[in-house]
Amino acid sequence: MTMTLSGCSQPKLQPLPYGARILAFGDSLTAGYGVERIYSYPSVLAELSGRDVINAGVSGELTKQGIERLPFLLDQTMPELLLLIEGGNDILQNRPANETKQNLAKMIEMAQGRGIPVVLVGIPEKSLFSSSAALYRELAVEYDLVFDGNLMAALQRSPSLKSDYVHFNQQGYQQMAEGIFALLKENGAF
Repeated sequence: MTMTLSGCSQPKLQPLPYGARILAFGDSLTAGYGVERIYSYPSVLAELSGRDVINAGVSGELTKQGIERLPFLLDQTMPELLLLIEGGNDILQNRPANETKQNLAKMIEMAQGRGIPVVLVGIPEKSLFSSSAALYRELAVEYDLVFDGNLMAALQRSPSLKSDYVHFNQQGYQQMAEGIFALLKENGAF
């Protein structure tokens, strides 16, 4: 189930014209760890959307490292949209949730301060049946973001979609891209 946090039913994103750049920012799940880069979710999303999707995923990255990397990428690529899927390594390494939340808030503020809308996808906690960690929903409410809190958790619960205990296989990344594409369509981007 996709969740958009909004008080009205109007789309929350501006339509992205052909030629628009989407910055997919995150860790190994964005980079496409476990598959060839052409099967990563940003590559598949580019095919589905007909837009330029920049894969800015770095395996093993913590949110505190993402804060350092994001400003340069935003200024260099000047995207029309930021897809933020970050924090999984913080969760796996048991980093304090409030630290992860503060770091993600800084990233959201960096993008919004440049007039770049942010779409946030939540990462599940380390629990078999969990949905995304509460901090993601809190950030989505606080910053009025298009948000999905269930996609990653649902994919993580499907062993047939995984290449190891954390990362996806080709089918998993395909479903990730399709879920994000649906979220963007539902919210007016396409």
